Amino acid sequence: MMDALAIHRALLAWETVHEIVRLPIAIGAADELPRALGLPAGRCLATRVLACDGHRGTGRFLAGAIVPAGDRPPAEAVRRAVGARHARPARPDVINAATEYAADLVCPLLLPGTVRLLIDRRLVDALPPDDVVYTPTGEASTALGIRARSLLELCGAEPADLFGAGLRAEHVRQEVPAGSVRHIGQGEPNTPGPRHPVG
Repeated sequence: MMDALAIHRALLAWETVHEIVRLPIAIGAADELPRALGLPAGRCLATRVLACDGHRGTGRFLAGAIVPAGDRPPAEAVRRAVGARHARPARPDVINAATEYAADLVCPLLLPGTVRLLIDRRLVDALPPDDVVYTPTGEASTALGIRARSLLELCGAEPADLFGAGLRAEHVRQEVPAGSVRHIGQGEPNTPGPRHPVG
């Protein structure tokens, strides 16, 4: 199974600045990251995995959608974005087998090339490229901190309009309390309060 160590080793090989943060509380799903880290949902990302049926006998495939923690993109929006005939949330056992991550703790890195990866365009538009975002690692006790620009470059996700234009997205643009945001690589922790880097 994929875990924080596998992600850490891959990012070291790619010479990508990052940190693996030990969470103060265990989480069971990506949606719990904001509470565990004390950060806005727009800084904590979840990867939703959907099962898709292709057109004209192209077969079934999985699509991943990177969204703010707590959000779930409509299956129809994902279907349109990947050009599938049908799309629906994938079963946990299918996600586990295909990605090697725990189904609710999927990281958007190290996914199989067969997974078509999308990212909520609101995130791309709202997050400064050097801001740090956090994703699950497949483990309940850790999270990955990485610059938004680095994550997007490495995962190769395609920006897509996954939510209706009328959806309010303040939680993507929500300001973090002054003094709590720092940048990875400056010798300061990026998360407010106590943190426990590992690796």
